[in-house]
Amino acid sequence: MNFKKAITTPYGLILAGLLASVSLCGCQTNIGGQTLPSAYYLRDDVQYFPAGPEFLLPNTVRAMEEYKASQEALDSELGTR
Repeated sequence: MNFKKAITTPYGLILAGLLASVSLCGCQTNIGGQTLPSAYYLRDDVQYFPAGPEFLLPNTVRAMEEYKASQEALDSELGTR
């Protein structure tokens, strides 16, 4: 029996489909409506992302304050002349 004939039979197609689905499936499983992790989740690297600042634009606020201060300084110089 050659390989091409075995793949074209219904049983060969079912086997090829099963092999493809097993190789393409992910690491998670779904049991009773719950998505559960793989069996190797305890060996995975833990990624920790520390919390950042609450206000995300501190440089913009600082630049605006510096600009306003420089404008007030220019206004005060022009007003005293």
